[in-house]
Amino acid sequence: MISFKQLPLEVKAAVAAGVVFFSMMLSRSYLVEQLELRTRRWLLRLQMALFFNALMLIGSLHVWRSTVTAFSRSSAAGSVCFMPWKIAVFLFLALAHSSFFTMLFLVAEEPYFFSLAAYTCLGAYIILIFFLFALGSVEQAYKLLSGRGSKAGSGIKNSRTAMKPVLAVMLTVVLTVVGLVNASQPPMVNSVEVPVHKLPSTMNNLKVVLLSDIHLGPTVGKTKLAMIVRMVKALKPDITVIVGDLTDSEAEILRPAVEPLGELNSPLGTYFVTGNHEYYTSDVSNWFELLKSFNIQPLHNENVKIVSPKSGDDWFCLAGVDDIEADVLRYSGHGMDLKKALRGCSSEHAIVLLAHQPVAAKWALRERPDINLILSGHTHGGQMFPLNAGAYLLNPFFVGLYKVGQNTFVYVSPGTMYAGIPMRLGSRAEITEIILRSS
Repeated sequence: MISFKQLPLEVKAAVAAGVVFFSMMLSRSYLVEQLELRTRRWLLRLQMALFFNALMLIGSLHVWRSTVTAFSRSSAAGSVCFMPWKIAVFLFLALAHSSFFTMLFLVAEEPYFFSLAAYTCLGAYIILIFFLFALGSVEQAYKLLSGRGSKAGSGIKNSRTAMKPVLAVMLTVVLTVVGLVNASQPPMVNSVEVPVHKLPSTMNNLKVVLLSDIHLGPTVGKTKLAMIVRMVKALKPDITVIVGDLTDSEAEILRPAVEPLGELNSPLGTYFVTGNHEYYTSDVSNWFELLKSFNIQPLHNENVKIVSPKSGDDWFCLAGVDDIEADVLRYSGHGMDLKKALRGCSSEHAIVLLAHQPVAAKWALRERPDINLILSGHTHGGQMFPLNAGAYLLNPFFVGLYKVGQNTFVYVSPGTMYAGIPMRLGSRAEITEIILRSS
């Protein structure tokens, strides 16, 4: 029988990831009510960091073997550049692995350079893994189709072995630079007109500015948020809504960074609903209190009447639900409750719902097909290649405006900033200006 010591490193890493994942499930199921909030918060983040690092170790071993070990038996090993290259690859992998721990130790008003470097390496790591796998698959397919795998000479075989990692690294460097430049640009302003059934004529052309997925934390700080607020104020919205994932850390730590939100002064109010990352912080109550101090109203499975400035008899219902991750995490007092959120909202008046995840939007429409407009985020438009495909497949609505049925629309924001990795490939950060049309 094979002992654990005899197992390949990749299998050991997979086993470690499984153990950590199992411990996460146990913590959520049996320890959630027994641990102090702060202890639970640290335990959850530490478990997530260990889980992702265990999974990454499998990929890191492949990267090391492809970019270092593969050359150690060739003439390149005797080159002056080989040792610096080994050190560079090691530091690259170490930084990528450390990115998840910056969430625990390196969050402040402005991002630390180390955090930016670590998350940049994580983005490059994802791209590199993809290209190594894709090029390796192409190589294997070529061998199978040509039937030349065993006939190739050692010189040709070595040159092909070298070509794959070199090409993968070159593509990774180019795309990393492009992604960094793209993400460093201010969000684009996208203006969208949405016909809203039963919206009073006195509220025609009402302007709603939609923000989502700002992710204040290791790589987004006060300067970025202040820029977003200036752009929002320039649009002069009637209402501003933030549909989740505003933050990746505790309210006490990020209090100075979030101060620019106090400058939002939309005449009909500024509203907020939670995203999954708010629940990862385990600090939702403190975030609610902090946002209220900036005149931002959290919609915690509740609704408000948005009354027309021109007529007190004209109004529509603006509702918000907790993110569905609260149920998964068994976060006390939270969880998506559509009935509670829409209490008092009848089909006689227009209904606009804020729900962070498109999956929640789909569930809401099954229960209440009379909702006229749902505003969501979460997907980031995939944020960066090659994650775009996964985000597209996992969400019923991916990005942009969707018409569902006769009188319902869903709009999914691609995000106003980025999550951790300061890169965007195949997507663009966005501030959405939604113009409501009475129909």
